[in-house]
Amino acid sequence: MSRRRAHIAMVGIPAVSHVLPSLDVIRELVARGHRVTYANDPAVAHLIEPTGAELVPYTSVLPVADNDWPEDPIGAMSVFLDEAVQALPQLRAAYDTDPADLYLYDIGAYAARALAESQNRPLMQLSPTFVAWEGYDTEVAAHLWALPGADAYRARFDAWLKECGASTLTMEEFAGRPGNTVATITRAMQPQADRVDTSTVTFVGPCFDPAGEEEWARPAGAEKVLLVSLGSAYTRQPEFYRQCVAAFGDLPGWHAVLQIGKYTDPADLGAIPANVEVHSWVPQRAILDRADAFVTHAGMGGCGEGLLAGVPMIAVPQGAEQFMNADRLVELGIARRIDTADATAEALRAALLELTGDPEVARRSAQLRAAARSEGGTSRAADLVGKLV
Repeated sequence: MSRRRAHIAMVGIPAVSHVLPSLDVIRELVARGHRVTYANDPAVAHLIEPTGAELVPYTSVLPVADNDWPEDPIGAMSVFLDEAVQALPQLRAAYDTDPADLYLYDIGAYAARALAESQNRPLMQLSPTFVAWEGYDTEVAAHLWALPGADAYRARFDAWLKECGASTLTMEEFAGRPGNTVATITRAMQPQADRVDTSTVTFVGPCFDPAGEEEWARPAGAEKVLLVSLGSAYTRQPEFYRQCVAAFGDLPGWHAVLQIGKYTDPADLGAIPANVEVHSWVPQRAILDRADAFVTHAGMGGCGEGLLAGVPMIAVPQGAEQFMNADRLVELGIARRIDTADATAEALRAALLELTGDPEVARRSAQLRAAARSEGGTSRAADLVGKLV
C-alpha cells in the first residue's frame, strides 16, 4: 500500500497497441492502493476494466476500428489534433470537478496534457514507442514541416492551445519532448539511444504481468515452435498467410502457430498441414515463452515481446514505424527483414532456417533478453509514477 492514496488518471486512445502497454502499470498502481481512473473510448473497456481502474468513457473519432488512417503524414497528424479538440470538453466534464493528482497520458492523447496544464497538475507521458532524441527536430521533424499543409496544421494547433487553457502555447513545444516520460520499450529498440535525455526519459522495457495471460503448452513431438503474428491491425493478409503455410507446413521438426486476426477467413488458406495451427487470436506471450522463432510485423509491442522471450525474428513490416523497427532488429543481429511483396514461401523458410541455425544469433538473442529483463518493467514504471505523485 502506498503511503498516500492518490487519484491517478490515465488518458489513452482506443488503439489496442497503445492500450496494452499501459495495462499492467495501471494494475500495479491499483494494487498499491491508488485510485486510478482511465479515460478512453468504451470500445476498449473490456481491456481496461480488469485492471481495477475506473473507466471514464469518452467518444473517440480516431479511425482505429477500420484501421483507415490517412497516408499523408500531415493528414495523419491532423487526425490526432481533431481527436484532441473534441476529446478535451469530454475530459473536462469528468475531471474539472474531480481533478487527478497526476495525469498519465499516451503519446496520442494531446487533450490530457492540455487538461493537466489548465489545472496546474503534474503529468507524465507513457510512451509505447520510441521517443525523440537530441537532434530529432532537424533530422526527422524538419522534413515533415516542409510538406504541403504543414503550416496550416501548425497554425491550427497553436490556435487551439491558446483557446484551451494550456500553458504551453506552441505546437513544437507541446508535441515535443515532455518533462517526464516513461518509455515502455527496451532501450535496444530506441533509435539514437545515446542522444536521448535520460533526465526526462526512463526506459523501463515492456510492462507485462507474467501471470496475466493463459498458459500454452508445446505440442507433443514438436521439436521447435514458430509463432506467426501480424498483431491486431494489419491482419488482412490472406496471401501472406498462404505463403507461411507453404513455407512452414510439414517442415521437419517444426510446429507453426498462425494468428490471422479477424479479417482473414481460415478457409482462404487452403489445406492446413498437421504441424500448423490457425487461430484468430492466441496468447502471444505464453507461446513466445516456449517458441524458437517469431514472424512479426515489427510493431513495438511485438518487438518487445520477442526480445523478452529471446527469440530470433523474421520482420515483415506493414506500416507506420514498423519499417524502422524491422531495420533496428536487423541491426541488433537477431532478425531478417522481408517486405510483404518479397515474403514468398522460399524466402520465409530460408530466413527461418538461417536464423535458427546461427549460434551468433542465439548469443545475441540471449544477451538482449537479459538486458530487456533488467530494465525493471512494471514495478519500475509504477515506482516512477509514485515518486512523481
